[in-house]
Amino acid sequence: MADEGTPAEVIEVIGSTGMHGEAMQVKCRILDGINKGRIITRNTVGPIREGDVLMLLETEREAKKLSRR
Repeated sequence: MADEGTPAEVIEVIGSTGMHGEAMQVKCRILDGINKGRIITRNTVGPIREGDVLMLLETEREAKKLSRR
């Protein structure tokens, strides 16, 4: 694939998700492309903190909001 992805900066870590808490839900700001400046919610795996830059292969979909039980 020639497309390497779209950069997005993590602006807030919302919390852990997944059956065992292995994924983190984050809010990120798209830094480039047609959705530049848009803030979306995504799920990520691995260590992450505010200020990190993610390379997203697509920027249209958002993760479902975390629900409190």
